[in-house]
Amino acid sequence: MVTLAAAVVVALPLTTTVSSADQRDFSAVVRYTENGIPHIKSNTFAGLGYGYGYTAAKDNICQIADLYVTLSAQRSRYFGPDAPGNSALGSAATSLASDLYFQQINDSGAVEEALKQSQPLGPRQEVREVTKGYVAGYNRFVAERRITDPVCRDAAWVRPITDIDVYRHMHAMATVSGQALLIDQIASAKPPAAPTEVPAIPQDAARKVAEALEATKDMGSNGFAFGRDATANGKGLLLGNPHFPWQGGRRFWQSQLTVPGRLDVSGASLLGMPFVQIGYNKDVAWTHTVATPRPFGLYQLQLVPGSPTTYLVDGKPEQMTSRKVTVQSRNPDGSLSTVERMLWSTRYGPVIDSAFGLPLTWTSTTAYAMRDANWGNLRSGNTWFEMAQARDTRGIVKALSDTLGSPWVNTIATDRSGNATYADIQVVPHITDEMAQRCSTPLGSAVFPSTGVAVLDGAKTSCAWGNDPDAIVPGLLGPARQPQLNRNDYVANSNDSAWLTNPAAPITSYPRIIGDVGTERGPRTRMAIAELDGKKFSRQSVQDMLFSDRSLVGQLAADDTAKMCADLPNVADACEAIRHLDNTYSTWSKGALLFERFWLKVPPGSWKVPFNAADPVRTPNTLNTESPAVRKAFTDAVAELRAAKIPMDAPLGEYQYVVRNGERIPVHGAPNQLGVLNMQVPVWDPAKGNTELVHGSSYIQAVSFDGGRCPDVRTLLTYAQSTDRTSPFFADQTKLYSQGKWVRGRFCEHEILSSPQLKIVYLRG
Repeated sequence: MVTLAAAVVVALPLTTTVSSADQRDFSAVVRYTENGIPHIKSNTFAGLGYGYGYTAAKDNICQIADLYVTLSAQRSRYFGPDAPGNSALGSAATSLASDLYFQQINDSGAVEEALKQSQPLGPRQEVREVTKGYVAGYNRFVAERRITDPVCRDAAWVRPITDIDVYRHMHAMATVSGQALLIDQIASAKPPAAPTEVPAIPQDAARKVAEALEATKDMGSNGFAFGRDATANGKGLLLGNPHFPWQGGRRFWQSQLTVPGRLDVSGASLLGMPFVQIGYNKDVAWTHTVATPRPFGLYQLQLVPGSPTTYLVDGKPEQMTSRKVTVQSRNPDGSLSTVERMLWSTRYGPVIDSAFGLPLTWTSTTAYAMRDANWGNLRSGNTWFEMAQARDTRGIVKALSDTLGSPWVNTIATDRSGNATYADIQVVPHITDEMAQRCSTPLGSAVFPSTGVAVLDGAKTSCAWGNDPDAIVPGLLGPARQPQLNRNDYVANSNDSAWLTNPAAPITSYPRIIGDVGTERGPRTRMAIAELDGKKFSRQSVQDMLFSDRSLVGQLAADDTAKMCADLPNVADACEAIRHLDNTYSTWSKGALLFERFWLKVPPGSWKVPFNAADPVRTPNTLNTESPAVRKAFTDAVAELRAAKIPMDAPLGEYQYVVRNGERIPVHGAPNQLGVLNMQVPVWDPAKGNTELVHGSSYIQAVSFDGGRCPDVRTLLTYAQSTDRTSPFFADQTKLYSQGKWVRGRFCEHEILSSPQLKIVYLRG
C-alpha cells in the first residue's frame, strides 16, 4: 500500500490573476491512479470544474481546442477553406461549410437564448458553476503554455475560451444527429435562379434514405443491465460498451468527480464535457446506447408562385428568414479574405438542399426545411448531473423524465438492490402515427414507415409537432409515451429499437418515430440475446463474454461457407482456413480476417431462411451458397488477401492492428455485420490489412454491486486517456485492450489512496 506521505504531491500555483472569491472557488485536489485516471475532488462545483478543465486539457488539449476553433467558425481562418470539417461535430466536408453553419448558429443567438432560461429548461446552478470552473481550469492550462503535443504545441488556434464556448459545444453535441447531419446541405441551399420543376419521387426512396442514414453511422453501443435474478450475488450488474470514434473530439475521457456530500460519480465523458455521461456511483450504474428515434423531421414547403423565398401556411404567405453569414478564410498566400453567404430559414428550421439520397431540391414551387428536436437543448448537463446523484434506477428514470435532455441515446441502468431498467426517454419529436398518416407528403408516406424519417406538410399548422403534458418542452414526446422496461433478470440494447429489450417481455406500444417493431434484428442484438438468455453472471463473466469475441454470423454461416468453398476453383488454401475457423475475432483467431472480408462483400439478405417475427433470434439463417453473388464475394475476398500477401489462415492480430509511436499493437473485435459484441470498424489497407480503427469499443465498464459500500468495478478506455503522443497515457490502455486486460476501478477513498501509482496534485487559485 502506498501511503499519502509516499505519494507524489505537486502544488501548482496559478499564473493568471483571479479575484479572491474565485480563488476560494477554484481549488481542487486531483488524485491520479493507474493509467492516468484522475479522481477530482473539491468543496465547490466551480472547483470541481476547474480541476476537470485543467486535467482534461493536459491530456487532450489539441483535440479540445480544435472543437472550439470549429464552434467559433474559424476553421477556414486557420486551416484553409478546403480543409476537412471536424467530424466530431457534424458532417461538413470542408472547413468553409463548417464555418458558415456554425457562424449562423452563433449569429442567431440560439445558445444565448437557451442560457437565459432557468432550470429545468436552462442549465441548473451547479451545471453553471461547473462550467465556470471548467473554463478557468482550461484557460489556466492554455496560459501556462506547457503544451507537449506536437500537433498544436505552437498553434495560434489554441486560445482561451469563455463559458459560451462550452455551451455551444453542448448544443452542437445535442444536434449532432439532427441538423449537423446536413451541414453541407444547409450551407449550400439557395433559391432557384430560374423556374424549375419538382423532381419525381424515386421508386426506391425508402432504400435510399436507409442507406444514407447507415452511411452516417459512426457510433453504436452495447448496454446490458442485470437484475437480481440474473446475477451470481443477487445484486445489480452492468456492462457498458459504447462504440464511439477512436480519433477526434468524440473520444471519451475517464475521471471521478467528487464534491463531498453533494456528488460522487465515476465514469467517462466526451472530451470537453465536464460531466460523467456513462458511469456509476456507490448505488447505481448506467450506460447509454445510440438509439433509433429520429430526433428531427423534415417539412415540405409550398412556395408562393414567383417568390421562391415565400411559403404558404394555412393559405397565408410567410417570408423565409435570410441571414448573411460572414466568415474569414485563409488564402494560399496566408492572407485572409471575407466570405459571405446567404443562408435561409423558416419557422421549422433551416432550408436544406438534397439530402438522405433524395432530390430535396429547392424549386420554384417546393422547398424542404429541417426541424431539429434538440435545437436549444442545453438540458443534457442537467440530465447527467441528476443521474449522477441518483440512488437507484427509479432515480435514473426520474432524472431522464424531469429534464428530457438526453439527446440521441437510450439508457440502461442497474442498482445495488438488483433492479435492471431500460429507459428510452430522450428528445423525440412529437410525431404520432396518426399525425404521420394525416400529415405526410407523398414522399413522407414512402419513407416514414420503414425509416422513421418524417416528411410533413409545412403548409398546415395542424401538422406542427404536438405536445404532451408531461413533456417540459413543447413539441416533444413526453416520457409516458417512450419505452421503459424494468426487470429482475436483464435488459439489453445493441442499437436496435426497444422491441426485444428482453424477449420475455417485448415492448410494442410506442410511435414509429421512436423505432420499429417486428422487424429483423441486427446481428449484435441477436448475439446478445443468445449470450444472455437464461444465464447468471458475475462481473468477471460479463468481461469474459465481451472479450470472447464470438461471432454470431460465423456460427451461422462458416460451415456452409466451407461446403461452398469445396466447389470453387483455386481456393484450396482458403477452404482449409475456413474449415478450421473458431468463429471468434480474437487476435489469435486463424482465418478470421478472410471470413470478415468475405462477409463484408455478401449482399444483405443472402439467407435461405428469411426473417420470421415469431422467431426473431434464430432467423434469418442458412447461407444461400447457390447465389452467384455469395460465391463471387468469397473469391473476391480470397483475391484481396492474396494481393496483400496475407496468408488465408493468418492470425487476426497479425493483420488487424493499430500503430502507436511506431509500435504495432494487435487488436481484437470485428465490424457490426459479423455479430461480434466487441465491435470494431477497421480501416482496410489493400496492401497491409486492417491498419487502424475508425470506431468501436471505447470506454468499457463492468460494474457489480455487492454487500460492501464500494462497487466492484473494472474499466477500460481502449484508446487510452491522452491523444498526446508524448504522454505515458497515450497507448497504455490500448496495449491492455490488445491483451484482453482491464483496469481496476477505484471509487472509495481507501481504494484511491492504496493505488500503487498514486500521484496527488493540488490545484489552487
